[in-house]
Formats: sequence, C-alpha cells, structure tokens
Amino acid sequence: MKFVDEAKITVKAGDGGNGCLSFRREKFIPFGGPDGGDGGDGGDIYLIADEQVNTLIDFRYQRHFKAQRGENGRGRQCSGARGDDLVIKVPIGTEAWDDETDELIGDLVKHGDKMLVAKGGWHGLGNLRYKSSINRAPRQTSDGTPGEQRTLRLEMKLLADIGLLGLPNAGKSTFIRQVSAAQPKVADYPFTTLHPNLGVVTLKDVRSFVIADVPGLVEGAAEGAGLGIQFLRHLTRTRLLLHLVDMAPVDVKQDPVNSVNTINTELQRYSDALGKQPQWLVLNKMDLVPEDIRDDLCQEVLSRLNWQGPVYRVSGQTGEGCDVLCEDVMTFLESQQATLQDSETED
Repeated sequence: MKFVDEAKITVKAGDGGNGCLSFRREKFIPFGGPDGGDGGDGGDIYLIADEQVNTLIDFRYQRHFKAQRGENGRGRQCSGARGDDLVIKVPIGTEAWDDETDELIGDLVKHGDKMLVAKGGWHGLGNLRYKSSINRAPRQTSDGTPGEQRTLRLEMKLLADIGLLGLPNAGKSTFIRQVSAAQPKVADYPFTTLHPNLGVVTLKDVRSFVIADVPGLVEGAAEGAGLGIQFLRHLTRTRLLLHLVDMAPVDVKQDPVNSVNTINTELQRYSDALGKQPQWLVLNKMDLVPEDIRDDLCQEVLSRLNWQGPVYRVSGQTGEGCDVLCEDVMTFLESQQATLQDSETED
C-alpha cells in the first residue's frame, strides 16, 4: 500500500437545535403559560490517535465529516437531545493544522490521545426561558448557533528513534534491510525510495529500536528540489540521525565531503532544530573500497570535514560493522531515556 502522510479534510460540527414556542393547554387550566423547551447542543468533532491506523490514505476517499445536529426543543418543557459527537481515528504521530490560518491545532503522539477540532453549536432557547413577571406569555425563542466548520491539513510524522540521512544511492535502503526485517526496494539508480520506510532493529538480547529511511536529499531540497523535503518532517521526531555517506561513488563528482556538507546545509535551511539534532557519521559501502587505501581515505574525509562526532565504517551489503553500530545506538538511546527519567524524577 502506498504510504500517505498528508491529507486535507473538511469538518463541520453539528448545529445547535432551535428553541420551541409552545404553551401549556390542558382541560381546566385556562392559563397554562409557556412550556417550550430548549434545543440540544450540536455534536463536537474530535481526532483520536489509534495504533491500528497506519496511514492517512482513508482521507483520500472521504474528505468531508459532519457531526450530528442537536434536536429542536419540544413542548411540555422538553429539551432537545444533544447531537452525537464524531470521533475520527488517525495514525499516531498526526499533526492537525488549520489550513486557512496555518495554525497548529494539536499533535497526537500517543495511542488514545484525543483532540477537539470543531466545536458544536449552542442550543437555542425555548419561550419558557423568556417568561417574566411582566411578560407572562412570551412568544420569543432563539435558534441554535451554527457548528464550527474548518478545513484541516493532517500531517503524519513517523515515530522513529533513528533517522537515516544521505544522498540518493547512499545505501540507506540496503542498510535498513541489513539491520531490520524491513524490505524497501533496492536498485542501482537514484530515488529508488519514493516513500518512508520503517524498520525495527532487534538486538540479540531482545532490545530494539525503530529506524526510519526517507527518500534521499539533493541540493536545493529546502526549496522543494527532489523528494526528500516532503518527508523531512519525519526526522524531526527522531532522537539520533545516522548520516550515511557513499565511500565508493560511481560518479567522481560525488565527493563524500561535499555530500555531507550538502545534506547538513539542507537540514539547517529546513529547520534549526533539525540541524542541531545529534548526528553520527556512517561511512558506507566500505566493501567496495580497497583495503590498502581504506584508512587513508577515511582519515582524509574526516580531516576535511573536521568531524568531531562518532564515526563508523560499515557495509550495508555485507553487514560489516552494522552490529557494532546498532549496539552503540541502543546504548545511546538507553542513556538518553535514563537522563530523561532522572530529570522527570527531580521535577
């Protein structure tokens, strides 16, 4: 099934029911007075995160959602029933934006998170409400107010611990196939990956983390070039970025140093927060580099980059170095989680 991470829908909350104009008419009671009841409130519309929903593809086929209208009031002081609320299920990690104002309404990050996106209209008043000492037989009522209507832009962000960065053909799909059970398409041409892929990396002691592979970035991605800019939002939730670099490019113009600088420039232009996320350098395709020049080549790349962070040499094709990398990633995530728990305990 095609991965769908954006959708636009229109929601219309229920209108409030109208008040009733009625008078009590019974035998032997000549002056019964007003007895018109109020209308019911209109139903609200909520979004709820559901772990059983994986994509936003359903909203490609149903784009309009309307909650139930409140019932009108009735005689004998009977109020109308309230309209039923409408609950729309969305994937975990969905953000809701007001399409007209570009305002972020809310973010659903856990199963069961619920968010009000359209408020139902208020009920109208029956003529009983207008009775007073100087107006004993009012013929006034009020109508219910319209329910809120808005156009929502839903954006899904994958909830992954680790994000993979790299130019097209850097070997990200091959790497994720090597370390997890994910089976993304692999081929010897750019932009083989057209939509994000998730993989669960399980270590020997049953510890695991989630890794996300997004389409490769190219220069100018922040202005919309290529495909990766459409999916960079998925990397904003990750706790660590693995920057894969092709150490044996077919095209001599794809210098590893330029590749790293190009990607980091696009990350910074897209978002300051994304540009400052922890990042490890992963020198990939080492199986294609002759052994006698490996050390010198890697040292040259690191010197030109002035790289200060962790560096790993791996081969997504043969699995060389992947186990060590995954173990260190797991240790990093566990240390982050422990730090977070300690800070919450102090608070």
